[in-house]
Amino acid sequence: MRKNRETKIVGSKVVLVPYRKQHVKRYNDWMQSPELQELTASEPLTETEEYEMQQTWLHDDDKCTFIVLNKEILDSTASEEDAMIGDTNMYLTTEDEKVCAEVGIMIAEADARRQRMGWEAILLAMRYGIEDLNVDVFVAKISTKNAKSINMFEKIKFATESESKVFEEVTLVRKVTDDWIEWLKKETKVYDVLETEENV
Repeated sequence: MRKNRETKIVGSKVVLVPYRKQHVKRYNDWMQSPELQELTASEPLTETEEYEMQQTWLHDDDKCTFIVLNKEILDSTASEEDAMIGDTNMYLTTEDEKVCAEVGIMIAEADARRQRMGWEAILLAMRYGIEDLNVDVFVAKISTKNAKSINMFEKIKFATESESKVFEEVTLVRKVTDDWIEWLKKETKVYDVLETEENV
């Protein structure tokens, strides 16, 4: 997305940065994993195809993605590639003058799981969605096999809207309300939105 291509979001445990060419190789290596393909309902791409996909995420106005970095590793190495642990994204649509964002989070590095990094990353991204992209409603579509992700979104106060047995997918929804924004801000006390140099 053009709007976030120079945006860096700093939290307490993670840093979110735009998806750039320097991240593609490691990201593509992750997505060769059958486990991640199943959990994210994704098909493996070649590295060339992933570079093309990265450019669409960078330029399309309806797609907002961030690479999730482990802040501790980033601070010690200053290397975004070494600090990469996953990604979070939003796909935006507008209906009845309401902005809807389909959200997703993936923590690809096993040793970064169960440390609330995915939790913080998705909350930071959604706060950015509200404050900078004017999102009114968030939607999460999750594989029914991904119980941990479903449980996380329920803790974020999403409610199940529907379940498809054919696609083995559950759809959870969260409308943006004043009380939920207040809760979100409390959960993201460390939230700094900074400018970063553009490096497509």
